[in-house]
Amino acid sequence: MKLVLFNARPYERAAFAAADAAHGHDLTYLDPRLTPATAPLAAGFPAVCVFVNDVLDAAVLAALAAGGTRLVALRCAGFNNLDLPAATAHGLTVCRVPAYSPHAVAEHAVALLLTLTRKTHKAYNRVREGNFALDGLTGFDLHGKTAGVVGTGAIGRVACRILAGFGCRVLAADPVPNPAAAAEYVPLDRLLADSDIVTLHCPLTPATRHLIDAAALARLKPGATLINTGRGALIDTPALVAALKAGRLGAVGLDVYEEEDGVFFADHSAEGLRDDQLARLLTFPNVLVTGHQAFLTREALAGIADTTLANVGRFERGEPCPNRLG
Repeated sequence: MKLVLFNARPYERAAFAAADAAHGHDLTYLDPRLTPATAPLAAGFPAVCVFVNDVLDAAVLAALAAGGTRLVALRCAGFNNLDLPAATAHGLTVCRVPAYSPHAVAEHAVALLLTLTRKTHKAYNRVREGNFALDGLTGFDLHGKTAGVVGTGAIGRVACRILAGFGCRVLAADPVPNPAAAAEYVPLDRLLADSDIVTLHCPLTPATRHLIDAAALARLKPGATLINTGRGALIDTPALVAALKAGRLGAVGLDVYEEEDGVFFADHSAEGLRDDQLARLLTFPNVLVTGHQAFLTREALAGIADTTLANVGRFERGEPCPNRLG
């Protein structure tokens, strides 16, 4: 099947080319993101493959349908950028990758945590400048600390096991507790109040948008570490900045950001950051930001490519797709 991939980075192209050896589709790769301006590039392609930062609003979906597209294949789990009712109205089938190497994201969350707790990012820069002084690099043991995991889907459950392996007491909050999680389920308020470390692994829904707002930040144990590898809008950014300015948080590690659209996945080093909130976050010495790379492992990329291409194959053959939305 003819499939065009928008916003296709070199690492994705390599993964999809390798996976397609088992699927046999006709792949075309495009550099630009899918937007109203670039949607006409999909004309003549029955299937379009997009990422979490592509635009899938009503106008773009209408343009895709008008150009002959019948399938929108998301190569990601999240779909908060998609107007699903509009897709349905235009007769577009939408499928996604609901799960891929949960270890990749959970391990990145713990990598952020360890970097912050042991200040290895600061030590790295010091040593490269010939400074081997240890002042200001004191960290703390994870062993014996209480870690709160918000969301215990596939990724959250892996995070629970990793944190338990460090000797943490693991608390969890989720509307649907899972007996397989190595954690003690408690209400979110108690988790925030009792945890030395809070890591977010829940999806972005209307109910979870700004789950961590000013009130939630006020409930956190003073000096707590907050990690977010879920979705940026789980955290109210102005409230987070205010909490950091007030000195309430020990450290913050973010792989996602509320207004990352148009910022992440691109090089802005020549022109500098135009997002004042993100620029302010980066001024705090106890904040570490990575550019939505938690998924970026060889294993995860291979899984994403294989599941995406399998979804396209099922659509082409008229078979039911378990990963269909709507």
